[in-house]
Amino acid sequence: MLASLGDPYTRYLSPAEFTKMARYDITGIGINIREVSDDIGGVKLKVQGLILDGPAHTAGVRQGDEVLAVNGEDVMGKSAFEVSSLLQGPNETCVTIKVRHGNCVPTESLEIQKQLVARTSVFYQLEQVSNDPSSVGYMRLKEFNALARKDLVIAMKRLQDMGASYFILDLRDNLGGLVQAGIEISKLFLNKGETIIYTVGRDPQYQNNVVADTAPLVTLPVVVLVKNKTASASEIVASALHDNCRAALVGDRTFGKGLIQSVFELRDGSGVVVTVGKYATPNQMDINGNGIEPECRNFPAWSDVAQHLSRCNSLRQG
Repeated sequence: MLASLGDPYTRYLSPAEFTKMARYDITGIGINIREVSDDIGGVKLKVQGLILDGPAHTAGVRQGDEVLAVNGEDVMGKSAFEVSSLLQGPNETCVTIKVRHGNCVPTESLEIQKQLVARTSVFYQLEQVSNDPSSVGYMRLKEFNALARKDLVIAMKRLQDMGASYFILDLRDNLGGLVQAGIEISKLFLNKGETIIYTVGRDPQYQNNVVADTAPLVTLPVVVLVKNKTASASEIVASALHDNCRAALVGDRTFGKGLIQSVFELRDGSGVVVTVGKYATPNQMDINGNGIEPECRNFPAWSDVAQHLSRCNSLRQG
């Protein structure tokens, strides 16, 4: 059974599962593979994350695809680590993988050119603030994969070392990815014990309050850029930072993708997608179908951002 955020193959991972999966992220073609049990006791190898615009993604591999063969070799019975090893090799050489995009569609063989270092989902740079001696650390996060937190930590530390006084986290056009990656990234900004997201459902296993369990990596003022294509895990991060007075949101209302869904595989190979819960922000707002409304349409002055966050924290503390 796979649990997702409005997407049959966006898996909600426990921290232990997330750490384990990160080991298989760099395959040479930009995917991570996970062993998924089926309902008859077998194991399938599925693509549980991939680097946006990486070699596999460009060739047509999609999240949730089942990997069937590598260079004509059937991978049934092999571990995710073994298959990841088969995919590695010298830079610019090619590998052919056979995948099944869904339960009821034909298989497809795709030739993919390897690159030893998969492209990061994080772009960052230091920018000068207009009419101000301060500098701002700009970070654009394209998707939430198993490397996103590590790459963002590197970016944040380097920008702080370069003298950043503020941060911009750009989540525009970020449609999401791994929910656990969004949760772990939220923790980089929040104080221990602060709520990241609520999960709400009839089944007790989907009634949960996810909280930060570590001290924040940074405490500098943050602006999160959002728009109507900011969705899923991006909305978890945006609402977590906003509701805990750690960031001001700038842009347009987000997409509003907040359902928790499970995919139940049937004996004939088909599947049923069932909505089992939904996500709510720390302020108990329903994300799904509503999205998150930012404070500002246009970018404010940094002095206004600092004042807004200060007032927000004062109101929270009563």
